[in-house]
Amino acid sequence: MNSGSLAVFDLDGTITRRDTFGPFLWGFLWRRPWRLARVLLVLPAAVGFVFNRDRGALKGALIHALLGGVQRASLSRWAERFVAELLSDGLYAEALAAIAMHRARGDRLLMMSASTDLYVPHIGRALGFDEIICTEVRWRADGRLDGRLASANCRGEEKRRCLAALIARDAPGRVYAYGDSRADLAHMQLVQEAYLVNASPRLVERQAPQVQAIHWHQSGGI
Repeated sequence: MNSGSLAVFDLDGTITRRDTFGPFLWGFLWRRPWRLARVLLVLPAAVGFVFNRDRGALKGALIHALLGGVQRASLSRWAERFVAELLSDGLYAEALAAIAMHRARGDRLLMMSASTDLYVPHIGRALGFDEIICTEVRWRADGRLDGRLASANCRGEEKRRCLAALIARDAPGRVYAYGDSRADLAHMQLVQEAYLVNASPRLVERQAPQVQAIHWHQSGGI
């Protein structure tokens, strides 16, 4: 059944003006510097990444090493602070305008991000998204963070797979997509209108005709 139009937004570099995963991680560690020594535990995964290019495995190893064992409440408090600061001035004003435009038209809003559910759902809810799909992390039975991934890394082909499943489920009449990287081109092949933010025109020229380059530069917040 046709359920109207769907607008799909990537997060890092599309809505936000910078990556969010690094600042979230290092911002937490800045307040707990004794945990920095645990970065040595990531070395095997870093070496493995050189050969297998598995970003998900590296991400999970990094979170597990640096944040493993932290209580959920502690991470939730940091996530609230981090998101509040990000929303105040870390967004593209043009992204906020695009989100508002689709909402005003009655389009369903979907956020898809390779960043994790430690904080991405906080951002999505604050911006009024109807659905949020992101990389999920594992928790221990005692309520402390394990940190290894509980889902596939929501990037590239995995993001395409998730969007294909959602399209099959909801059958939207038209799908729009906003992203900023080469990896986003995988799921953009499934939509009718796609916009690459601040991407090289040469990259866009080699893509399907529904992919257009747009330039966003103004800072904004809510």
